[in-house]
Amino acid sequence: MSAPTVVDRPARSANPLAADEGRAESTWRTLRRGLALSPELRIGLVGTLALALVSMVGRAAIPVAVQRAIDDGLRAPGGPDLAVVGSIVAITGAVLVVTTVAGYFMMRRLFTVSETALAAVRTRAFRHVHDLSMLHQQAERRGSLVSRVTSDVDQITQFLQWGGVILLISTGQVVVTAIVMAVYSWQLTLVVLAAFVPALLIIRAFQQRLAAAYGVVRQRTGALLAAVAESVVGAAVIRAYGVSGRTAGRLDEAIEGQRRAQQRALRTSVISFSAGEIAAGLALAGVVVIGVRMGVDGGLTVGQLTAFLFLVTLFIQPVQIATEVLNEAQNAIAGWRRVLDVLDVEPDVADPGGEGVALSHGPLDIRFDQVCFAYPGGPQVLSDVTLEIPAKTRVAVVGETGSGKTTFAKLLTRLMDPLSGQVLLSGVALDRVRFDSLRARVVMVPQDGFLFDATVAQNVRFARPELTDEQLAGAFVELGLADWVAGLPDGVHTPVGERGEALSVGERQLVALVRAYVADPDLLVLDEATSAVDPATEVRLQRTLDAVTRGRTTVAIAHRLSTAQAADEVIVVDRGRVVQRGPHEDLLADPDSVYGRLFASWLEQTR
Repeated sequence: MSAPTVVDRPARSANPLAADEGRAESTWRTLRRGLALSPELRIGLVGTLALALVSMVGRAAIPVAVQRAIDDGLRAPGGPDLAVVGSIVAITGAVLVVTTVAGYFMMRRLFTVSETALAAVRTRAFRHVHDLSMLHQQAERRGSLVSRVTSDVDQITQFLQWGGVILLISTGQVVVTAIVMAVYSWQLTLVVLAAFVPALLIIRAFQQRLAAAYGVVRQRTGALLAAVAESVVGAAVIRAYGVSGRTAGRLDEAIEGQRRAQQRALRTSVISFSAGEIAAGLALAGVVVIGVRMGVDGGLTVGQLTAFLFLVTLFIQPVQIATEVLNEAQNAIAGWRRVLDVLDVEPDVADPGGEGVALSHGPLDIRFDQVCFAYPGGPQVLSDVTLEIPAKTRVAVVGETGSGKTTFAKLLTRLMDPLSGQVLLSGVALDRVRFDSLRARVVMVPQDGFLFDATVAQNVRFARPELTDEQLAGAFVELGLADWVAGLPDGVHTPVGERGEALSVGERQLVALVRAYVADPDLLVLDEATSAVDPATEVRLQRTLDAVTRGRTTVAIAHRLSTAQAADEVIVVDRGRVVQRGPHEDLLADPDSVYGRLFASWLEQTR
């Protein structure tokens, strides 16, 4: 077989999401990208806008009805004509019923479409976050990362369902009212528009500042959620070290930072709101002064002037509201920008999808070819690692803390990719293997033994949902854990609590091992999987693992060297390089070697 090509990859950004935060992006570009991301929002948008326009006709009909009632009814040439007034009232009532129904269906459509669209955005963002490599996820505080999928999307939802309704109604109201105003008096319409031109210029000038201010608000909200999540998850450590005061101080600082950011944003929005208030006052004053003058000269009837004043009020109202909605709009756009920032991050560990290949069935052999790896901003953790592990071999990887053992496991399971070189399983480079094939054939039991908030049985079935009760019970028997699980309060139906905290650390690891066993992988990677159990349990597990690992390739990252004693071969890693390799007894032949010193130190600790 020809030697694989060495792949050199660029150094990774330490925090690509934080880098994206600093990228300036216009409001309109964000909206365009957001709509492109949410095609569901565009479904039926024309119909929704049409309904919004119809619903506004009712509001514009009231001033027209008032004008006709005054001029044609109350001020009729022969005296008040109540029949005309009654007809006008009836027609206006019918128009209001139609427009109310249109408004109902408009809001219903908007709510339904926005919920559907943003549920899709939330799902897309969550799956993308899940697809990001461990390096990307570790580069940002998890609470802040989760806030992009939760609170940021919630902010968008809130705006679309309430601010969006107001914007639709306000837009329709301004358009319809302006047309009716122009029909009555184009001169007074120009007066109203002239009063609002300076206000619009001021609002536009402050829009960029408002967008930046609310961008900071969303960041501070993410930091606040991260601080709260950290204090809840780390509650036991906080109590154990008596640092509740310092933790509370950090929370207070996060809360205060969010409050200050919110206040700065609100102060900026007040300027826009005040500009709209001044414009409204100027418009009303101008219409009263010029309108009365036109009425005296015979250019307007009493009904027309009265109707125009009603129309000015209808025109002013949405413009004033728009300045308030702009406040929420910028907050929502800032949240949308943060969601887009996440989606813009390309996973550096990507599924090749349809272009990838599936691993052949059967035990897998392993090959590392000139593999190098370094975490962002740090020295190389693995340097020029080249080795082969035959199929069905049980290997223990040992070394001091920080030597690169766990990194070796993560590269082998493609939780991360090497900076250079290749990792191959049965001759196939890992970056060419489809994720569905890789995850089905290669299983890793991490050191922390993470469990989901469910029962013991549900956590085991996470690896094989179709597992029957008999097969589940048989798995515990085969692993020698039947007595242990029978001793639990509800057996396999015992709830494990959030993160498995209802069980001890060792018990969580037992469940994790059973879960890996029923997955029936061809390559099993154990990252110090027995390090958290007591010595008696470790001996029992070790005997069981001999049967579990028989017939399949197994790589155990060993903390306790009893694991190395049971392995077919031991690989010794020191400062990122493979320095020794061979059976346990052969490596002990040189007591001054790295392995000899490690084993002597371990024996000293176990006495």
